[in-house]
Amino acid sequence: MKIGLISVGKLSQPFLREGVAEYSSRIQRYTAFNSHELKEAKSGSKADPKAIRKQEGERILARVPAGAYLVALDEQGRNLASEELSKFLGRHMLEGTGEVLFAIGGAYGLSRTVKERANLLLSLSAMTLTHQMAQLLLLEQLYRGFTILRNEPYHNR
Repeated sequence: MKIGLISVGKLSQPFLREGVAEYSSRIQRYTAFNSHELKEAKSGSKADPKAIRKQEGERILARVPAGAYLVALDEQGRNLASEELSKFLGRHMLEGTGEVLFAIGGAYGLSRTVKERANLLLSLSAMTLTHQMAQLLLLEQLYRGFTILRNEPYHNR
């Protein structure tokens, strides 16, 4: 199984870039992993959030292969504990899912079409997170999920 991340916007802070790079390399110890950063739509002073979400959503969906299992990160999505995310990963590995893709929208979130295409809407927190911080948190949780599957000591429960 391959895991991919499609995110809108570049990581602007060095600590975020370093953290994302660290957890990306850790995930690659367990499975193939790739990440695609898509350019944010122009917003300007008269930003139209709906038009921006639509444009960014089209770019996201263009990167999703037909057979991929798509997980869209959304504040209204399902909350999973770390152990549940680990079971989710394990189930897809056992079922032979070819690719699980995670999508993180830009500053205005994800378009309706991305959410409708998604196989799962996932929330990382009830709190609002920047899309950049969401990347780091998601990758840490994916790494944690793999360590739980392998009974490695990273997850202390």
